[in-house]
Amino acid sequence: MNDLASRKGRIQTVLGLIDPHDLGPALMHEHLLIDLVPPKLAEDADHDQTEIDLCNCWKINYGQVPSLKNYRLDQKDVAVEELLEMRAAGGSAIVDLTTGGLKPDPQGLAQISREAGVHVVMGCGHYVHEYQDAANAHRSIDDFASEMIGQITEGAWGTQVRAGIIGEIGCQSPWTEQEKRVVQGALIAQQETGAALNIHPGRHAEQPQEVIDTIRSLGYPVERVIISHIDRTIFDDTRLLRLADSGCVIELDLFGWEQSAYPMSDIDMPNDGARLRMVRTLLDHGHAEQVLISHDICTRTRLGRYGGHGYQHIFANIVPRMLRRDFTQDEIDTLLTRNPRRLLTFV
Repeated sequence: MNDLASRKGRIQTVLGLIDPHDLGPALMHEHLLIDLVPPKLAEDADHDQTEIDLCNCWKINYGQVPSLKNYRLDQKDVAVEELLEMRAAGGSAIVDLTTGGLKPDPQGLAQISREAGVHVVMGCGHYVHEYQDAANAHRSIDDFASEMIGQITEGAWGTQVRAGIIGEIGCQSPWTEQEKRVVQGALIAQQETGAALNIHPGRHAEQPQEVIDTIRSLGYPVERVIISHIDRTIFDDTRLLRLADSGCVIELDLFGWEQSAYPMSDIDMPNDGARLRMVRTLLDHGHAEQVLISHDICTRTRLGRYGGHGYQHIFANIVPRMLRRDFTQDEIDTLLTRNPRRLLTFV
């Protein structure tokens, strides 16, 4: 089933195609296996002997204690345990957006999916410029597009495991020309395959809008373009609603990050209460079908094993909290089941 027609109307997991109604409640932006260590620090990370435990996880999260090992999720047995907790809490599917430069492991994802009994959908493409292979500097838009199409139709990263979504495609602010070529390649791949596209925007409040405006100026639709990390990027309703009015999908994907400190940039991160207020604002303005929520777990200290919340958090803690407030079960089903189902289904 390598032809595109065989995928239309179905969802492609790392174990094969499934009927959309078999997906169930899903987290649309996570990482099960990832190496987020900046390439220039890879050798230092190889020698990092810091063991993460309950005594130092807070200090590591706050940047008080350096730990490069924290940025590597490479323990398949831990991933399975964490997914079993998620499944027990009510989740049944997860999207892993570990892309080029972050050491994706398709066969590892297939093993984890099989052992945990959880649907796993894999992303494809390339992360931000700093992490990309040096050879990407000389590649064309069409070359990037062909690569991503092949990752969906034939297999990704030298395996026969196929991607089911494009992204997360890395952008930063200022946006590099190389990243723009990758995005344009992703847009061509999206048109050819019918897959949804996830964008990692730069850490500037105007960059999500810049990306969407650029996509529209190139003549591409944005209804199946997901802009990630809005809860670390946009902090005012005016920008938030302007972006939503463009028609793209808004992803608030840092649930569980309750501290204001954010080591990647000098900003004050919102907590889960503030994230829920952002979701409520979007729903009240008619954007329910354009909202996704997730955790974007990409460090060990956010896993339950190492003192964090784990993939179970939204299902175990946030959903009950929503129900205690002014969210209906139908709204929750839209965010966690219907929107993921629609976006992961090939069109």
